[in-house]
Amino acid sequence: MKQQDLGLNLSTRRTRKAVFLDEMNRVVPWAQLLALIAPYAPRAKTGRPPFELETLLRIHFVQQWFGLSDLAMEEALFETALYREFVGLSSVERIPDRVSILRFRHLLEEHQLAQQMLATVNATLTAKGLLLKQGTVVDATLIAAPSSTKNKDGLRDPEMHQTKKGNQWHFGMKCHIGVDADSGLVHTVVGTAANVNDVTQASRLVHGEETDVFADAGYQGVAKRPETQDINAQWHVAMRPGKRRALDKDCPMGAVLEELERIKARIRAKVEHPFRVIKRQFGYVKVKYRGLAKNTANLMTLFALANLWMVRHRLLQGIQG
Repeated sequence: MKQQDLGLNLSTRRTRKAVFLDEMNRVVPWAQLLALIAPYAPRAKTGRPPFELETLLRIHFVQQWFGLSDLAMEEALFETALYREFVGLSSVERIPDRVSILRFRHLLEEHQLAQQMLATVNATLTAKGLLLKQGTVVDATLIAAPSSTKNKDGLRDPEMHQTKKGNQWHFGMKCHIGVDADSGLVHTVVGTAANVNDVTQASRLVHGEETDVFADAGYQGVAKRPETQDINAQWHVAMRPGKRRALDKDCPMGAVLEELERIKARIRAKVEHPFRVIKRQFGYVKVKYRGLAKNTANLMTLFALANLWMVRHRLLQGIQG
């Protein structure tokens, strides 16, 4: 029996994953990032030649975008032609194994290149007028870590801690970020244990050129702390919820204060966008490694890629134009 033609040409159909990889391929500043890493890349004098640096960097980014471990990434390269095409491997070439993937990540960690990659991406975006410096929004989010002790050492990660938020206890780390108040792009990332108070990290989240800093009610008293006295910026901290509810909205002063809180809240909302991207778009909801340094480096890479993803349409318009 003749099959019915449903109008599906599978040879030319592009999946959402293929579109995503194509867009990111066009907006990532590959040349600048490779120039940053190249001085630290090992050069084998004997044995098999090393994999191309760009191939390993592309594999590293695919891991971030799709939440793949080293082993899962190795298997995905064998199974998925789309990934092989993106990283520049043909079907006849040898595939990087989990050890090669691990060594490249350790190279980035050893030379603290994740932070430099975030700075390189932001420099590119600043040059295109997409990252301004007049204002910063600061905030933090909890990242869960495995609380089980069913491992080789029988211990939790000693650098992670538990904290109580609302009526629920959380174990893991805290990711603090400073975000451009205009574009919502991340310019600073700090990782701490989960029990570290947000306000203690506020001074580390500003770049020094902003005139205004916006924060939620958890940063009350930040302007009086000794470490913020040298920051020449106006702090705009949200009113505590209980105090805001007590405002008399019918009197002129109460109405003005309420409107001011709404304006500050609209500006602060920008800081939630990059958190949503790494947690929902990239699927990052738990730490991947043991220790704060490795996970903070991972977060810096994620936010560098999140910045590119959030402005990809504007970047693509510039490329097409």
